[in-house]
Amino acid sequence: MSSKKSTVQFKTAWQALRRLLANPEATEEVFKIIRALSGSSLQKGLKRFASTEHGQHVLRNRIDLIQTLQNKEFLSTLPANSLGRHYLNFIENEKISAGGLVDASDKDITYSEMGEDLARFATRQRDTHDLWHTLTQYGRDELGELCLLAFTYAQNQNRGIAFIVLAGVFKLRPGYGLKVFSAVYKAYKSSKRAKWLPEQNWEELLKKPIEEVRQSLEIHPPVHYQQLLSNPAIA
Repeated sequence: MSSKKSTVQFKTAWQALRRLLANPEATEEVFKIIRALSGSSLQKGLKRFASTEHGQHVLRNRIDLIQTLQNKEFLSTLPANSLGRHYLNFIENEKISAGGLVDASDKDITYSEMGEDLARFATRQRDTHDLWHTLTQYGRDELGELCLLAFTYAQNQNRGIAFIVLAGVFKLRPGYGLKVFSAVYKAYKSSKRAKWLPEQNWEELLKKPIEEVRQSLEIHPPVHYQQLLSNPAIA
């Protein structure tokens, strides 16, 4: 990434955050915040990724995960209990697509300004967002998105994501009370106990039973989130 893109831009992030809080569906604002505050987190992630066997394979062979995630014909042939079929069901039920994240990010992030390896790593992280929804069982409701972002921050240490989480907690507090802090913290801690997801071979894991994948990656059901979502009055 260019040095300009790596500079922390608090004013840009704050303006984008205000727009995001006013319209949680404005996904492009998320990418504005991430770009503005990411610093060197992406470069650090790439260095770690490139030190793994699968990371080297991806970079050497120029593998783009989006091609697999957009192949609904392939996903539909996988076993009903597989991660891939669960992912396909998720995006179809939610009426979303992997391409939606591409469109939203492309409004603010110019991947051509990055080196090839950094761009491939960055887009791979972007494209796994809804796959992580499927895997972690955090929904696309505001609380679920917030918990997944806390989970994601523990994985990539991007300050832009932490900024969104902090603001989101205060926004949701009136509806969920102090328990929203607990739900988000538990999501963060759960991620810290899990394997490092960016290095995983998602192309192969899509074919495996989803519960087997969760167990191997040490991802456990988000009980606290589910309880709070079903009964906000407990707050």
